[in-house]
Amino acid sequence: FSKRVGFSNSPGSVRAHVNGGGDDTNNSKNNDKKKKKKVVVVGSGWAGLGAAHHLCKQGFDVTVLDGGDGIGSPDNVGIQGFWYPYKNIFSLVDELAIKPFTSWTRSAQYSGEGLEVEFPVYQELPQLPTPLGTLYHTQFVRLPLVDRLTSLPLMAAGKELFKRFGCSERLYQDIFGPLLQVGLFAPAEQCSAAATLGLLYYLTLAHQKHFDVAFCRGTTKQKIFEPWVESLKAKGCEMLEDKKVTDFNFDEETGCVTEVVCGNETYSVDAVVVAVGITTLQETIKKSAALCKREEFLKVLNLAGIDVVTVKLWLDRKVAIPNPSNACAGFDDLFGCTIFDLNVIHDEHKDDTETVLEADFYHANELLPLNDELVTEKVISYLSKYINDLESACVVAKEIGRFPKRLTHFFPGSYKYMMRGSTSFPNLFMAGDWIITRHGSWLQEKSYVTGLEAANRVVDYLEEGSFAKVIPVEEDEPHIEALRSLNRRLNEIIS
Repeated sequence: FSKRVGFSNSPGSVRAHVNGGGDDTNNSKNNDKKKKKKVVVVGSGWAGLGAAHHLCKQGFDVTVLDGGDGIGSPDNVGIQGFWYPYKNIFSLVDELAIKPFTSWTRSAQYSGEGLEVEFPVYQELPQLPTPLGTLYHTQFVRLPLVDRLTSLPLMAAGKELFKRFGCSERLYQDIFGPLLQVGLFAPAEQCSAAATLGLLYYLTLAHQKHFDVAFCRGTTKQKIFEPWVESLKAKGCEMLEDKKVTDFNFDEETGCVTEVVCGNETYSVDAVVVAVGITTLQETIKKSAALCKREEFLKVLNLAGIDVVTVKLWLDRKVAIPNPSNACAGFDDLFGCTIFDLNVIHDEHKDDTETVLEADFYHANELLPLNDELVTEKVISYLSKYINDLESACVVAKEIGRFPKRLTHFFPGSYKYMMRGSTSFPNLFMAGDWIITRHGSWLQEKSYVTGLEAANRVVDYLEEGSFAKVIPVEEDEPHIEALRSLNRRLNEIIS
């Protein structure tokens, strides 16, 4: 089934589109409109709009319900960059004929001890076999070579734990730990081994150029979501804001969802895609008479979200920020942050005489309840460890964003509570960065890919339209696949 609907290398099969024909008379057009099957997409982020995007192209009557934050808002909280392996998102941007991104950008990583790593633009450097290119070209400031070399066994480790495969304590504490604290948004010891190694492999270890990152030249909403939404509206997609889903009505005989309920309003459906975050889904499950009776949805109540606080500051003078993007951890054992130089990244701030920076704090439980003044005071204190002369500058304006339980927490054991793309309702499908998928991507790319996969499930269920082609993750280099095969064989022998 997965190959047939294009979840991996297969581009998918193609069916005839039953709504594509018709003569030019008004009656025929009206009949065609009536024949369109209705799909409601709950959620308007990468996953929701990804599903809506493909379903609109297949001629379905698509309605997107936004829960109240606004279509595509707020901007990718806690996730700003677009990495080299985001092939599906880059393909979408090309299709929309927009140019939202900066060039590939250098970045740096800090621990509590100071600067640890400066990352070049890897594709501009000689390509070496994995992981030699990453080890050789990365500029490690303090980490000895012998500690770097202990990352080599991770290439064949699969889902096993770091220390079992000889990763040095210093490599883990100074490099991988801080990297994970801003990649999975929580201290590394609070993240599952599968998520930890999956993210590291996808972004840093699989191929030399995978850590190359670009940024939006403004907010993601401005540069991508707004033109994307206009494109969807032009295709007939209906966008409804401030519609919180409270329940689903379904046919007892078929088990299929017949209506999506938003308070006193209902929307008739032939299929539904639910593409919301864990916290929003949990709230819906608790309100829904239909969902709270299904074990797969009740298990979701065991999942957790991570608090995020975003801080945008305008300073009264130019302050030198080392790189456009800086990942930092080590303030304490709880949270990490990323610092962005918006004078470099955003077009609107390039000619500003003052410094404009943004710092996004993850696992920010202790910052969340503080007022704006206290948040600013603490943030200046934290960032002064990494940005010289920051304390001598004056804050002339600030924007503080608080997002409780906004990001997915991939804690140890969380996998067994996560949902797959299909559900026990034959016509209700799921999408999002926390959905189980075999694609192998992470972050925004994973959200968008699961949206396309949900659209493919709708196409398959309604037996109309053609499948979206999902671009697969780049295959392992031959020597890495050989190592994996050897590792599997050794484990079989040991067993």
